[in-house]
Amino acid sequence: MARQDKKGNSMHEMSYMVRMVNLAQKTVEKELAKEPALSFRVQKIVVQVGEMTGVIPMYLHRYYPEAIKGTHLEGSELETEDLPAMVQCLDCGTEYHPGVENDYSCPKCKSIQGKVTQGRDVLLKEVVLEDL
Repeated sequence: MARQDKKGNSMHEMSYMVRMVNLAQKTVEKELAKEPALSFRVQKIVVQVGEMTGVIPMYLHRYYPEAIKGTHLEGSELETEDLPAMVQCLDCGTEYHPGVENDYSCPKCKSIQGKVTQGRDVLLKEVVLEDL
């Protein structure tokens, strides 16, 4: 069960949101270091949410305005994308989406031996800048 604050909000998503904002802030600072005279604003950040993380995008959107206060991201938008889980079969190498439809086994050789290759993370995909 996810830890919640006194208002019933999930703290799990807040920690991910703070991490994504910090990563985006570092990206912006690197751009400014390359070109100090650059005049831009952050239009949006794009975050991919892995299917296996248990992170609920609605809560990321709820926490975003608070997380960006006082940063270069203030006034920007958050866009989230679902990142499906993918598994690579350890027996035949096939990559597939595990699910009820294939009994969570490899659709090619029916093996249940697999390695998760995607879907366990929350990732900062993109920081979209807009010239002023």
